[in-house]
Amino acid sequence: MKYKLATWATAALMAASPALADLVLPSLSFRTGPYAVGGIPLADGYADYFTMVNARDGGIGGVPVRILECETGYNTEKGVECYESTKGEGSLLYQPFSTGITYQLIPKVTADGIAMHTMGYGRTSAANGKVFSNIFNFPANYWDAASVAINYLLDQNGGDISGRKIALVYHNSAYGKEPIRTLEKLSEKYGFELSLLPVDHPGQEQKSQWLQIRRDKPDNVLMWGWGVMNQVAVQEAANIRYPMENFIGAWWSGAEADVIPAGAAANGYKALTMNGVGKEYPIYADIQKYVVDAGKAAGAGDQIGTVLYNRTIYAGFLAHMAILKAQEIHGVMDITQAMMVDGMENLEITNALMAEYGVAGMGPEFAVSCENHGGPGLGAVTQWDASAGVWNQISEFKMSDREIIEPLIEEDSMAFAAENNIDLRCN
Repeated sequence: MKYKLATWATAALMAASPALADLVLPSLSFRTGPYAVGGIPLADGYADYFTMVNARDGGIGGVPVRILECETGYNTEKGVECYESTKGEGSLLYQPFSTGITYQLIPKVTADGIAMHTMGYGRTSAANGKVFSNIFNFPANYWDAASVAINYLLDQNGGDISGRKIALVYHNSAYGKEPIRTLEKLSEKYGFELSLLPVDHPGQEQKSQWLQIRRDKPDNVLMWGWGVMNQVAVQEAANIRYPMENFIGAWWSGAEADVIPAGAAANGYKALTMNGVGKEYPIYADIQKYVVDAGKAAGAGDQIGTVLYNRTIYAGFLAHMAILKAQEIHGVMDITQAMMVDGMENLEITNALMAEYGVAGMGPEFAVSCENHGGPGLGAVTQWDASAGVWNQISEFKMSDREIIEPLIEEDSMAFAAENNIDLRCN
């Protein structure tokens, strides 16, 4: 496969320029702590992607990428400390993979002029670029996810879910509470009965919630869980013989580690996704060659093709494309933090571009703009096949209910702007 490194003009600049500093990408990892089961493949995928880019391409536009990993343990205070200790390195883009850390970093990255990408997590209303200048959450957000789940149930029930009982089992945190308002609005629109079942951190105690589910017999259970909470929930659902095909997790509740502990009992469990599953992507041949076989893997090299590893391969690809876009816009290879923001805000992902870089089908086509930092709001549904040990995508990427989502984003973001005296941009 032939890969594009730079345009002719930028290649000429490379030849004429002196040696350039690294392109620094911090990785706020959590390889330790109660959420390490998710943090390890996320950190491995991000590091391996750019190790491959350096080895295969000589960096991006001829400039090596340096991953600056800082362990947070998924602790918000530690995450802020990692940000403060790494931003002076010229860090171009933060991806915390934590809603708690994200909320604390929003005012900091905005004041410092640094881009932050919260792909499918964080503050949903940051999709409004008129208010949130430096925050991006493409290709979809939590409210999109909630709507995609309901749209899937509509498809499965002939377009009518009135009178159905739907329970939300959620992590009792800012993350877990994100979809509630959207689901309440969707309940009003479609006439289903919504019940809320919070689970306290870290999620190991869920007996009472599942006893209530056994008693109330909801038609469907949705879950906004993370880490050990997911494993426990799937096992508790199996214990009460809740039909797994009626149990749908968010895209942070649908990894291998969430279902394997329950064995065959997890078969049929479903989860949302914002990116493709499996390892049938050409990019993995390059990762095998340049990273795993070369002994440069960030971990044991056994995560290739798993759900969360794929997610940060996809996140790495999007960061890669944004860097190329920033280099193209500004005509320099050694971009600044402000230039990276421009690259993020002018990013356009097409099927042709994904195919060129070996990730065809890993995500949807989308374009970012000054007004829209959130992308198209697409999501798909996957299902666990316990006998084969794989996740299968069982729906196409489908649009969320924009009539519900967009007014909620506008309302929440404008309230934030008023509270923080933010002048609207994009005029």
